[in-house]
Amino acid sequence: MLKSIKVVVTGRVQGVCYRVSTQRIARQLGLKGWVKNLSDGDVEALICGEKSNVDELQRWMRLGPEGAQVDALQVCEVDWQECGDFSIQR
Repeated sequence: MLKSIKVVVTGRVQGVCYRVSTQRIARQLGLKGWVKNLSDGDVEALICGEKSNVDELQRWMRLGPEGAQVDALQVCEVDWQECGDFSIQR
């Protein structure tokens, strides 16, 4: 079953390799989409793939890499989108 979500992560999530770590794990899980920094200090991601893998990445995103402090995760399901390899957008 396929799932597509958009996530906004708040907290200390910039300058701690959050995007790179998210990309690495997403690729390991075979997910598609992107992750990017927002101007307000949050991180946003579009994640597309098998539901179980999307859910696994979402659970990891609540913790983030060492040095991150995730305060909140806003998640909403979105219509399926065809995405390329998981990338970091600037």
